[in-house]
Amino acid sequence: MAENNPQHVTYNEDNIRSLDWKEHIRARPGMYIGKLGNGNSYDDGIYILVKEVIDNSIDEFVMGYGKKVEVTIKDSKVIIRDFGRGIPLGKVIDCVSKINTGGKYDSKAFKKSVGLNGVGTKAVNALASDFKVESFRDGQVKQAEFKKGELIKDSKLAKTEERNGTRITFWPDEEVFKSFQFKSDHVIRLIKNYCYLNTGLSIWYNSTRYYSEKGLFDLLEDKMSAEPLYPIIHLIGEDIEVAFTHTQSYGEEYYSFVNGQHTTQGGTHQGAFREAVAKTIKEFFNKNYEPSDIRSSIVAAVSVKVMEPVFESQTKTKLGSTEIAPGGKSIRAFIGEFVKEKLDNYLHKNPDIAEALDRKIRMSERERKDLAGIRKLARDRAKKANLHNKKLRDCRSHFSDSKNNQRSSETTIFITEGDSASGSITKCRDVNTQAVFSLKGKPLNSYGLTKKVVYENEEFNLIQAALDIEDGVENLRYNRVVIATDADVDGMHIRLLLMTFFIQFFPDLVKANHLYILQTPLFRVRNKKETTYCYSETEKREALEKLGAKAEITRFKGLGEISPDEFKYFIGEDMRLEPVVIDKETSVDEMLSFYMGKNTPERQKYIIENLKVEKDTLEELEVEV
Repeated sequence: MAENNPQHVTYNEDNIRSLDWKEHIRARPGMYIGKLGNGNSYDDGIYILVKEVIDNSIDEFVMGYGKKVEVTIKDSKVIIRDFGRGIPLGKVIDCVSKINTGGKYDSKAFKKSVGLNGVGTKAVNALASDFKVESFRDGQVKQAEFKKGELIKDSKLAKTEERNGTRITFWPDEEVFKSFQFKSDHVIRLIKNYCYLNTGLSIWYNSTRYYSEKGLFDLLEDKMSAEPLYPIIHLIGEDIEVAFTHTQSYGEEYYSFVNGQHTTQGGTHQGAFREAVAKTIKEFFNKNYEPSDIRSSIVAAVSVKVMEPVFESQTKTKLGSTEIAPGGKSIRAFIGEFVKEKLDNYLHKNPDIAEALDRKIRMSERERKDLAGIRKLARDRAKKANLHNKKLRDCRSHFSDSKNNQRSSETTIFITEGDSASGSITKCRDVNTQAVFSLKGKPLNSYGLTKKVVYENEEFNLIQAALDIEDGVENLRYNRVVIATDADVDGMHIRLLLMTFFIQFFPDLVKANHLYILQTPLFRVRNKKETTYCYSETEKREALEKLGAKAEITRFKGLGEISPDEFKYFIGEDMRLEPVVIDKETSVDEMLSFYMGKNTPERQKYIIENLKVEKDTLEELEVEV
């Protein structure tokens, strides 16, 4: 057999290895915390580490112990202190260093917990350069310290005056998380979600208190970036809470949770809620409304608590459970019965809200019928354009591939302009996870236009078809949609036009954190021994100080100027992505006006500071906009 193997690779007993728990986590971190990232994205690994620890504190609160959690993050040091019961002192080391060890297996101690696999805190321990656990219980404290999961200090029991609870201190390992930085916005988002789902809980983050009195009602008020058409409908039952309203924005926007876990990819509970809302409203008005017309422009949140939830991955972003205890009732039936009873009663008691809801549905129905013919022609045109051969260089794994969830969560599509830029990215991309869509010229300025333009404009229609978002973001084929344009006037203009397109017609895609801007280096500074890529003037100055004033400086003005051999570094593990964010403080209308409305000093300042346009090109860009 060896003669048929050109590399003559041996395969015998010596090739078989058994990794211990910490080695496996460090060798395959993606299995436990998803993607690593550098902290720019809310779902990067460093935030998952924080979440895994807080999850345990939340479980204590849910069981009735400890109404306060303290989270302190300074530079790369994380401290999380709760005031629950504290880990049983004789099991402190086991609970943070032995896989499949924890209290969550005992349903009497934790009835509806999110952490069921006994993995979370162990993953934090293994992926931390330093990790310390302290459990305070009935006047005694047990401490243990680890390095990269290896126990280095096992302190004896000692007396303490500290209140009962647990304190975890850790530093994410820079060997695993390279060049990372915690962003407060992402930490605050995580903390606020915990508060919305656990009224009565206070979480102090760096000495600022976060709490919620109205649960999901507060969440929607905080998340909505457009005015509601009627007051938020807020319904609460045992083990379930929902809130929703409609706005004038396009699309559907959902925030779904299971046992306090934010299921960003939805799942069976979100699907059941969508179905139940449409069915109940249709029956209430006794009209044959299309479900899509009922749900169009909805902004909703749903939270359920279930026994032993089944998620599709360790990162718990999508619920796979179909049954809910007690009684083995299906999630579909549980949510359907609740919505049918509570929402029907609410609409009968609030006829003004029911009337406003009916007006919105009829308006969506009229728009859909007006677009029906155009949509069919647009789909036919996309097929004739041979999209997947001419415009789209696809990848082998798609976001909608539920069989390969971990791989699909890494998928990215780059939207770029010009053959040279598209060619550079295509040649150096990871064909398994990265796709490229090539624009032809500048897109239309869609500011102030209706969705009719999405189907009438060839480029917009083909982008929509490539992403498969015509019927909603749930069918999105890629986890990250990345705008990759040149750092010159034309590139900045294209970037603004694309952002306007997505924010105006697909705000749910933006709000779900799928839209990003690719940051590429502005300069290459090199001498005979070393090359440094710089993303700002400051980085260029630092590189010159390091490499010497005689170092060669190259200014990249177009993506096509960067060779594929170099480009691979900018779209690989160290890829810099800036998320496009819509928040409460910036409404969709305000954001669109800011980008594409009349010229303002504020936008000039933004373009200079954030889009890396040099001052001598700003005037030209403003004229084009």
